[in-house]
Amino acid sequence: MKLTRQKHAKKNMGFYKHNFHFREPFQVLLDGTFCQAALRNKIQIREQLPGYLDGATQLCTTRCVLKELESLGKALYGAKLIAQRFQVRNCSHHKDPVSGSACLLSMIEEGNPHHFFIATQDQDLANKVKKKAGVPLLFIIQNTMVLDKPSPKSLAFVQKLQTNQLVPEHQKQSIVQLKEKEGLAKQEGEKRRKRKRAGGPNPLSCLKKKKKKTQEGQEPSAEKKKRRKRKRNRVKAEALQSVQKNEEE
Repeated sequence: MKLTRQKHAKKNMGFYKHNFHFREPFQVLLDGTFCQAALRNKIQIREQLPGYLDGATQLCTTRCVLKELESLGKALYGAKLIAQRFQVRNCSHHKDPVSGSACLLSMIEEGNPHHFFIATQDQDLANKVKKKAGVPLLFIIQNTMVLDKPSPKSLAFVQKLQTNQLVPEHQKQSIVQLKEKEGLAKQEGEKRRKRKRAGGPNPLSCLKKKKKKTQEGQEPSAEKKKRRKRKRNRVKAEALQSVQKNEEE
C-alpha cells in the first residue's frame, strides 16, 4: 500500500510540475483541521511530508488561521502549538481577520501565482479548492497523508493549453514584453501589410487575353483566303481576255 501511495503521489506531482511549474521548495498552506488530524494520528508533518512529496517543503500558515485556533480555546490547543511552528504568510486581512478557510482561499486567487498546496480536513474548503485550477490538495486519511488527484478543473485547463485555446495571463504579458524588446511586434505588422498589398493576377483577365489571341490568330488566315480568291479571279479574267483576242483574230 505504501509503494502504490507513493507512486500515485509521484504521478500527481509530475502533473503539477509539468503543467503548472511547481518547484522546490513546495509551499504548503495548512489550516487548523489538518494540524488537529496530524496530532490525533501522530503524524510528524515536518519529517514525513518532504519524503512523500519527494522534495523540500516549506510549511506555512496565516494569521487568520492562528487567530481562529486561539478563539476555539483548549479543544484545539495542541493544533495551535503545531501551527505556530510554521512560517506565517502575509494575507490581506490584517485589520479584519476572517475564517481560516476564507483566508486560505484568498491566498490562491488569480491562478495560484505562488504555487501553494492546501492541506485541510475541511470538506467544504476542499470542494472550493477543487474548483480552482492548479491547486494541489492534501488531506489525512487512515493515519497517512494523501495528495489528491488533479481536479477536473485542472485537467480541463491543461487540455485547453495543449490545444492552444488558452494562454495564462502572465505568459501573455511576458510574450508581449519579449516581442517589444526584440522589435518583433513591428516586423509582424509590416509583414501583414505586405501580404495585404500583394495580389495575384486576375484569372478573368487571363481568360480575356487568351480569347484575344485566338481572334488575332484567326484574322490573318481569313485575309490569306481572300488574297487567294483574288488571285484566282485575276487568272480567270486573263484567260477570258486571251480567248476573246483569239476569236477576234
